Amino acid sequence: MNNFIKRTLSGIGFVAIMLAALLTNKFVFGIVMLLSLVVMMREFLHMTCGSEYRYSQILSIFAGVTLFVLTYLFKGFNFPGRLVILAFIPVFVVMINSLYVKDKSRFDKFANLYTAILYIAVPWSVFNFAVFNGNGDFNGKLLLAFFAIVWGSDVGAYIFGITLGQKYGKKLFPSISPKKSWIGFWGGMLMAVAVAMILHYAGLMPFTLLHCVFLAVLLDVAGVYGDLIESQWKRHYNVKDSGNLIPGHGGLLDRFDSALIAIPIGVIYLVVANLL
Repeated sequence: MNNFIKRTLSGIGFVAIMLAALLTNKFVFGIVMLLSLVVMMREFLHMTCGSEYRYSQILSIFAGVTLFVLTYLFKGFNFPGRLVILAFIPVFVVMINSLYVKDKSRFDKFANLYTAILYIAVPWSVFNFAVFNGNGDFNGKLLLAFFAIVWGSDVGAYIFGITLGQKYGKKLFPSISPKKSWIGFWGGMLMAVAVAMILHYAGLMPFTLLHCVFLAVLLDVAGVYGDLIESQWKRHYNVKDSGNLIPGHGGLLDRFDSALIAIPIGVIYLVVANLL
């Protein structure tokens, strides 16, 4: 019961912070997203590099922060787009720093410094394209809708998976996540589509119903891959959770693993379809 109460309260707190970030203003959004990025990169680097190359880990996180901040300023404050290219400089610094590392006995771990930038900072920076229009006006409702679809998919997959998937049907990726099943996958997709339709009729997704349903399918499939990608990292390094920031729920990376792949895919679709 104590664990249930702890999970519930921490979950409510997490949702409250996310709602504040997406429904208040661009300054709250920027602060919450920036801190979340730092925490997730720190969790990933702690999982993959441990206490090795601490200074280099800080440089990697700084490179990720620079990319997010420049993208944020570009989309939200009319910062010259050409200057976003400055985000490459900290990445080059990480590379150059590798030459001066004295202990190269575990130099293979150095690759994780670049992976953290590509895996977390790059997709997280794409979120800025979902909340700012061409004039720099902030509206977090679309990003909130994306999160609702992704998390709705997770809930549907869990409900169908725990009730039917463990008894019937085949496993989805048994070598990576033994509990995930095909029944859970289809249950998650059903829930994602249902959430997208509700959001469409509620006016939170200003696209045609067909676009909303297709987006839901894209987000669901990409979200499943995002979940599996993080599971593969955790299985390789033999850890249960990426962190312990959210009591009873693990780390921030555990909460955003699906969104890191799904939401950028959704943004790309809307940009290509000229809907964003």
